[in-house]
Amino acid sequence: MLAKVWKKVCVGILIFACLFNVVSKLVHKISFNKEILSSAQYMYKQYKYEKEENVIE
Repeated sequence: MLAKVWKKVCVGILIFACLFNVVSKLVHKISFNKEILSSAQYMYKQYKYEKEENVIE
């Protein structure tokens, strides 16, 4: 009897933790535009560095 109660409590905690994780990821999600912009800036800096170091010819 006690094992069934603990099992239900643990399943409830697990479901709550999963839902909390999903909601927190949705709330703190970076917008697509910001992600693309930061990626383009990184690629441009990398290109400038390689061009200055004559890695790309």
